[in-house]
Amino acid sequence: MNIQKFQTQIFAYAAAHKRDLPWRTPALTPNKKGELDLYGVLVSEVMLQQTQVTRVMQKYPEFLAAFPTLQSLAHTELSDVLRVWQGMGYNRRGKYLWQAARELQAASNKPDLTPAELDALPGIGPATAASIYCFTYDKPIVFIETNIRKVFLFHFFPDREDVHDTELLPYIQKSLNYENPREWYYALMDYGSYLSKMVPNPNRKSKHYVRQAKFEGSDRQIRGRLLREYLAGKKVTQKNERDRTIWNALQAEGLIK
Repeated sequence: MNIQKFQTQIFAYAAAHKRDLPWRTPALTPNKKGELDLYGVLVSEVMLQQTQVTRVMQKYPEFLAAFPTLQSLAHTELSDVLRVWQGMGYNRRGKYLWQAARELQAASNKPDLTPAELDALPGIGPATAASIYCFTYDKPIVFIETNIRKVFLFHFFPDREDVHDTELLPYIQKSLNYENPREWYYALMDYGSYLSKMVPNPNRKSKHYVRQAKFEGSDRQIRGRLLREYLAGKKVTQKNERDRTIWNALQAEGLIK
């Protein structure tokens, strides 16, 4: 597909169907017009790791109501963070977000953070660091997430299977809008969400595609139950050796004391 035609199609879709997501319009920083609040973007991007947008839309306002600023999150107890995080799953992300807030607060007088500095924060990683950098500062950078991957697989690899992300990167680079990268990536993600409803999941063509394991009866479910009981101050029920092993793992990860 022609890159220019592709760009036109994506922007045209977004103009008519742009999603109204709360983290796309957090308060602008007072001294740099056009930049979004780093903290609001950070919270949303960590939440969106491995979690559906609809769920994050419910929890994001609740989390910001409890911890409205980077400083308020950095100065609270981890157990309080995890209580608010309940229902999001993958509770280590809540811990990583709390740790990241503490590190960022310690460097609060720094200028704009680089992708490498964001990547060095706990639980972030290169793709999330790039998305935070782009959405906060509206600066062009190449990255892939699940909806972006869907779009490029669908349009540029319609007859291929087992496509590696390195094959997508040149197309993402060529199509990147350098004047307004934030809106371009928003448009790609919105279009990818639309594709999910209209066609079989294009990400199945990706070499990186992994079907999520069943939650019922999984270690993830047991971890969630044990942590809920602990945070609620209840007597934690360890029914068998598997429960005890998972409990020990929660302690080793610092999620419980």
